[in-house]
Amino acid sequence: MVTEQPRGSKPTLVSRALALIERVGNALPHPATLFALLAAGVLVLSWVFSLLDFSVPHPATGEIIRPVNLISTDGLHRILTQTIHNFTSFAPLGTVLVAMLGIGVAEGSGLIGACLRLLVLSAPPRLLTFVIVMAGVLSNTASEVGYVLLVPLAATIFLAVGRHPVAGLAAAFAGVSGGYSANLLLGTIDPLLSGLSEEAARIIDPDYTVSPACNYYFMFVSTFFIAAAGTWVTERLVVPRLGEYRGDQLAEPLRPLEPREKRGLWLAGLVTLALVVFVLVGLIPEQGFLRQPETGSILRSPLLEGIVAAIFVLGALAGIAYGLAAGTLRNDNDVVHCMGKVMETMGTYMVLVFFAAQFVAYFRWTNLGLILAIRGAELLRASGLGPIPLLTAFILLTAVINLVMGSASAKWAIMAPIFIPMFMLLGYSPELVQAAYRVGDSTTNIISPMMSYFALIVAFFERYDPRAGIGTVVATMLPYTVVFMIIWILLLAVWMLLGIPVGPGASLFLE
Repeated sequence: MVTEQPRGSKPTLVSRALALIERVGNALPHPATLFALLAAGVLVLSWVFSLLDFSVPHPATGEIIRPVNLISTDGLHRILTQTIHNFTSFAPLGTVLVAMLGIGVAEGSGLIGACLRLLVLSAPPRLLTFVIVMAGVLSNTASEVGYVLLVPLAATIFLAVGRHPVAGLAAAFAGVSGGYSANLLLGTIDPLLSGLSEEAARIIDPDYTVSPACNYYFMFVSTFFIAAAGTWVTERLVVPRLGEYRGDQLAEPLRPLEPREKRGLWLAGLVTLALVVFVLVGLIPEQGFLRQPETGSILRSPLLEGIVAAIFVLGALAGIAYGLAAGTLRNDNDVVHCMGKVMETMGTYMVLVFFAAQFVAYFRWTNLGLILAIRGAELLRASGLGPIPLLTAFILLTAVINLVMGSASAKWAIMAPIFIPMFMLLGYSPELVQAAYRVGDSTTNIISPMMSYFALIVAFFERYDPRAGIGTVVATMLPYTVVFMIIWILLLAVWMLLGIPVGPGASLFLE
């Protein structure tokens, strides 16, 4: 990573600390090797803790949770029979590959490049960083699409305007991942988390319901704080540290659009408009064909659940329309070539995903994650802390657990049945606990190698600096984590002091 200081100036304490983190992190093995070592380590730990009988009672059901030893006959059988399933069922694998097929057509046809030039030539330069961070936050409405679409596009935009591409990449990644739980609209994660919270709350109150919009007020306001904080970190901390970009990637010239390109954009826009109308016709009527058939729900509709497939269709059709009008695509062979070319860049990612999938599966099988969460809950309960310190401690605990368990829904599926009943008995509403969980889960996403898309981000970094590694990403993103954590904890503290509901009908405390 190029981190030049201005001539004649001494490195600051922060820049020296981040440089040290970068060197230490880059000394780690390749991410694929690291996941393989972690998977092996989980096997050893499962054997050790099973010998020690490191068991805990489940605070809600009283069931004794014991470590599962995978270094056993049953464990060996499970590993052998589930290895392929672990890999092929690992959600980020299909998400990335399917989305990249459509993006590959849009990129190979020249559609993305033309849109970028149009954006750069028309957007106010001073608002570029804020717009990218905000777009990253809003992209979470469509699940994880921001990781595979916006992050690389932001780097390209920054390079096109003569700025360091990694700064654009970092700003987008901070919005997409660090601001994962902020948004102006409800996303696919909202009904997923609320469903888990409702099931956990019914351990105490069988009639308790948790709405998918239960955190909407808090997350709506959070969007603007996170976008502003991400802009400040990018301009004041990240950009000065990166210095001038001296890599091999060349910026696409910002020449005016040619007539054929304008024709392509018009046709691509018409295709996109037609697809939007098709979606609206399927969603607006109460019995729309894109709503969930049983309940008529939009949040749980096939469209939102299959948003990655929708992105593929949009990217492919818009790219084909642009290519035919602009003359960059002549036949189906050109379209297939675009898809194949983008897949060539995903080989390393697929190798890494194989080992990451095994590690995640082993960790889940051993019950070690559940045991650690229960132990942490016991410490919080015994602390005697007041509301704000207790919720702050819970946020910090979630942030630490997030470093080793990346999936927000999988982690909440383990933590909700433990923490929500415990906090309900202490007088805190499930909605408030869920909001605190989302803060802790979001802020350390961007520095956690266990986050499902972290490997993809490393690959994006390597495009602009072949020497980049895990340490480079962590050192670049750590300032965002610290600032986001401080801003979000202060916002939640003020929210609690003012007694504002975190969402429609979602009070902070139970009567």
